[in-house]
Amino acid sequence: MSGPAGEGALHQVLLAYVTVPDAAGDGEAAFALARLLVERGLAAGVNVVDGARSVYRWQGEVCEARERILFAQVAAPAFAAFCAAVAAAHPHAVPCVLGLAVAAGHAPFVRWIGENSAAPAS
Repeated sequence: MSGPAGEGALHQVLLAYVTVPDAAGDGEAAFALARLLVERGLAAGVNVVDGARSVYRWQGEVCEARERILFAQVAAPAFAAFCAAVAAAHPHAVPCVLGLAVAAGHAPFVRWIGENSAAPAS
């Protein structure tokens, strides 16, 4: 059994947090975005979480919305391209996209993230 990943490897991966509106309740926009990110190799995997209700301020108004939350496993060098892809495909003008540092992880899983998400070749 493999132990936790070394600190150097952990600095190379992020857990990306993205919210996607789900007014229809079918999750299609969230799943379409998740598929796009994985197909382009910008995320190794994406978990789609149903049932989020968000309250937020937008343009001076307090808003409420049904959303789905995406948790994506992303290699740090791919994060800028990941953000650009989300922004291009997302229905909001300012989508919620955060890259969260990973403090610990199962070494084989961390390697898998690095092997399956990378910045596109320039």
